[in-house]
Amino acid sequence: MPYNVDAIFQIAGIGIIVAMIHTVLKQMGKEEYAHWVTLIGFIVVLFMVVVLVEDLFQTIKNVFLFHS
Repeated sequence: MPYNVDAIFQIAGIGIIVAMIHTVLKQMGKEEYAHWVTLIGFIVVLFMVVVLVEDLFQTIKNVFLFHS
């Protein structure tokens, strides 16, 4: 299986860091910035997932269509 768990740990790490920053900003009364941090973290993770899904579809295409 060509996938390792690095991507899962990266996504989890981003989630933990974003959650910590969100909590700190919210406690400081900067809720608008906290929401922006959460949105930016979500977008970064979304791009990571899109790259992984694109790689998955390319692998499936190569397996079933016998293209390299």
